[in-house]
Amino acid sequence: MIEDIRTDFRKLIAAYEAQRVENGSLKKKLQECMDMNEEYRKQIFELEKEIDSLRLADAMTMSSGGKKEARERIDRMIKAVDKCISMVGNVRESDDGKEHHDQGCGARI
Repeated sequence: MIEDIRTDFRKLIAAYEAQRVENGSLKKKLQECMDMNEEYRKQIFELEKEIDSLRLADAMTMSSGGKKEARERIDRMIKAVDKCISMVGNVRESDDGKEHHDQGCGARI
């Protein structure tokens, strides 16, 4: 009977060790995915900024009839920036340690 308990105990330890190794591996993979996700977010942000700059440059090079459209685009961009600043302020004010999700500050202009 004691030998059966020892055998079961060894099996339990082996199973625990296997799960511990797998858990460590999964944690490492999760961190790698989170790092990649953050890099992709940064890349998306930079590309959106580039798109906005190109749209603004395109609007500025339009004929005189496009000046009104260019002004409207600039006004929309200013409103989008103001909205983002407001959202950041609201998140800071309400930050009570809870996780905050992206509120979609990248408004389409």
